[in-house]
Amino acid sequence: MQMISSAVVLADDFGEFIGIVCGGVFGLALLIVWIFSIVWVYGDAEKRGKSGCLVAILVALLSWPLGLIVWLVFRPNEHDH
Repeated sequence: MQMISSAVVLADDFGEFIGIVCGGVFGLALLIVWIFSIVWVYGDAEKRGKSGCLVAILVALLSWPLGLIVWLVFRPNEHDH
């Protein structure tokens, strides 16, 4: 009986470990997407003749996915050089 309860404890620990690893991988992927989107918004704003720093800061700090969507919808036409 002791062996079965030890197996259950190990299974619980393994499940918790898998949950932590999956959460870490998901968090890292989300961080990478967040950084990539900020870098992309900066370059896109500069290409369109707007302040890249200002737009990137606004997208990064003001409710990130919503800020990115707002930029994609309302961004100006490309700036002709």
